[in-house]
Amino acid sequence: MRILLIHSDYLRFKARKKAIKNAEEIRAREGYAENVLVVFIAAEKIDEENPDTVVDQLVDEIIDTYKRVNAESIALYPYAHLSSSLASPRVAMEILNETYDKLKYKFKTIKAPFGWYKSFEIKCKGHPLSELSRSIVPEGVEKEKESKALRAEKKLKSEWYILNTDGELIPVSEFEFNNFKNLKKFADYEISKVRAVDKEPAHVSLMRSHEIADYEPGSDQGNLRWYPKGSLIKRLLEEHVSNIVSDYGGMQVETPVMYDTSHPQLSKYLDRFPARQYILKSGNKEYFLRFAACFGQYLMKRDMVISYRNLPLRLYELSHYSFRYEQSGELVGLRRLRAFTMPDMHTLVRDMEQAKEEFLNQYKLAIKWMNDLELDYEIGIRFVRDFYEENKEFATKLVEIAGKPVLIEIWDERPFYFVMKFEFNFVDSLDKASALSTVQIDIENTERFGITYVDEDGREKFPLMLHASISGSIDRNVYALLEKAYLDKQKGKKPMLPLWLSPTQVRILPVSDEFMKFSEKILEVIESNRIRVDIDDRNESIGRKIRDAEREWIPYIVVIGEKELKSNKISVRRRSDGKHIEMTVDCLVDEIKNSIKEFPFKPLPLSRFVSKRPRFVG
Repeated sequence: MRILLIHSDYLRFKARKKAIKNAEEIRAREGYAENVLVVFIAAEKIDEENPDTVVDQLVDEIIDTYKRVNAESIALYPYAHLSSSLASPRVAMEILNETYDKLKYKFKTIKAPFGWYKSFEIKCKGHPLSELSRSIVPEGVEKEKESKALRAEKKLKSEWYILNTDGELIPVSEFEFNNFKNLKKFADYEISKVRAVDKEPAHVSLMRSHEIADYEPGSDQGNLRWYPKGSLIKRLLEEHVSNIVSDYGGMQVETPVMYDTSHPQLSKYLDRFPARQYILKSGNKEYFLRFAACFGQYLMKRDMVISYRNLPLRLYELSHYSFRYEQSGELVGLRRLRAFTMPDMHTLVRDMEQAKEEFLNQYKLAIKWMNDLELDYEIGIRFVRDFYEENKEFATKLVEIAGKPVLIEIWDERPFYFVMKFEFNFVDSLDKASALSTVQIDIENTERFGITYVDEDGREKFPLMLHASISGSIDRNVYALLEKAYLDKQKGKKPMLPLWLSPTQVRILPVSDEFMKFSEKILEVIESNRIRVDIDDRNESIGRKIRDAEREWIPYIVVIGEKELKSNKISVRRRSDGKHIEMTVDCLVDEIKNSIKEFPFKPLPLSRFVSKRPRFVG
């Protein structure tokens, strides 16, 4: 069973019509409760093996949370969207009704009807315990296999602080967030640890309407299809981060996507990494699909001959296919996937001083990356307590470079292989935070995998290692770009992608067919300067063409008519500032080239002529 518990000011629902043939018979179609613990419930197939124990566990969990948040009422709400492996309607209804019967005599309890389409309105209170997710497994049934790190992560006790630019470490509860609203959202999200999503984020409709990406019904959840525009954006991001890492000294390699679960070192590493894996069988052997490029790089480094003169040594892989078996209730759009592209760099260093130097440099690279994508971000830095106490000045230096307060998490114990990590997080339209850039200092795995270097004294020694993804998942960067565009629109700004990532950078709109030849000549000049340009040659009014170009977030719209033909100047609409300008074609080319000269280029992914393009999304 999957449940999502929301402590709310109120819940209001109304049953609209039956969703299944054997829907629950109801007397009242509406329900309302205040100061209510709303429990969204999805009974799963596995619950059918012992539903009574599921009910008992569910009731205990509800009562415990009810008391902790000081709610005054309980609302049970069947919600199938939390799982892809649902119990039969009969069993699910029995579990719901038995739970209701056990609660209604002791607590003020309402229940939304099972098997109906319902509208609902909810107002979450927004405190750290107001959003919680839980998984319940029937007694006697083997739970999903988890690594020790995942189990430890669930039990891990943290203390949360804000470190400001003056080096003051302030408990989260005492920090004044008035001027740092996104930092507050990020802190609340991290502390609550709720990752399930009960509402579709804005980027999902945008990724479809802009024909960037979409769900693939023929695959597993969290495996998406990418359309030509989305593929272009993805490839540009991949090339840019690869260029950044290459310029920094990363040596690019390729390694396999699957590994033997019985490999002695790899099996131990799996237990120290907080992620779920896809498992597959070949003959009598069991393999896991990689969730990062760590494995192949470790084994490659183990076989290398490395001198102290080679340090720091950086290997880099653009892992086009990484896999994590994320929980179904957490999967949504591009934000959290089961198959994704992850640029991974691993750096061997001589000692902790060199590790901190590399950490700092890679932190600065991550800042550059976020600036290149024009993204707002909040920073989280996590430490084992002993390491923080010994490196307070280093932590403060990181905050000074960022120029703003950061969230600090401090662990008393070290359940993972690293002593410190940072994450740059984007906060989306649902106030959910998603990690992008990240770097960790690993003190375990070189010894575990037998990775050594020869020091000045001729002796073999174990280096330390940094794990870095300067960008984070490429797919998640596209999510952040689309969410930012939506948030900009909410603020009254025109939504758009950065110019270098816009699939069409310039669109030419001939007023009529008689200006097509002139428009094509302009296209050829612009295109020859490595700028993505197309022509809307459809038999539509100029007003319609402009509206369609605006809907596609085209950065530059060029209207061609009699005036432009005679004057040798073109009329340009610039989306970034809303200005309408008359300029020469050469001036337009120069303006765009100056803006994108530091970024990679790929040609237009579709026909130059809008009329010749198919629709990928109906």
